[in-house]
Amino acid sequence: MISSFPEISNHFGPFHFLDESWSPATSVCHWVGVTCSSRHQRVRFLNHSNMTLTGIIPRELGNLTFLVSLDLGRNNFHGNLPQEMAHLHRLKFLDLSVNSFSGEVPSWFGFFHQLQVLKLGNNSFTGSIPRSFSIMSTLDTLNLKFNSREGQITKVIGSLINLRELNLGGNKLVGFIPTSLSNASRLETLEISYIHLKETFHNGSAIFTT
Repeated sequence: MISSFPEISNHFGPFHFLDESWSPATSVCHWVGVTCSSRHQRVRFLNHSNMTLTGIIPRELGNLTFLVSLDLGRNNFHGNLPQEMAHLHRLKFLDLSVNSFSGEVPSWFGFFHQLQVLKLGNNSFTGSIPRSFSIMSTLDTLNLKFNSREGQITKVIGSLINLRELNLGGNKLVGFIPTSLSNASRLETLEISYIHLKETFHNGSAIFTT
């Protein structure tokens, strides 16, 4: 809802260019980084990447339920992601990379049944990939590189049958590559550098090694 967006913008730390652009006197749909639908004027795209924004993600962001693309990459956001983001079930593209987000990778990402691209790299996320990811059948790209994840790669990853790109490099993962990953028959890119795994496996004609 457009009425929620001015309140959301108040949580994004001081940045003079946005202070001038995001004016109450101007329609939200004309604000920098905001694209609305032509018919109903609902916020559909937010692109605020590389804008030196700071602070935490406000829970009011979850009110923008018509969002299909959210790009907040390369800023200075921190803290946990608010539970209210689970309401953004129309998302197809989500980039939160290169910030300072922390906490476990949220299980409610599994509600994003249309999500195709998920980029969480270069943050401080912990924990394993939630089981709820197994129902994200449309996911094409998953980037979790350089976080604080420990333990093994979970078998859930093999449920992402349409995955083409997977990047887990730079985490503290150990053990074996799960054989379930061979179910991802469309996988083209697997990045697991800077981690200590112990197995070689085959996926069609490709051979992946650690």
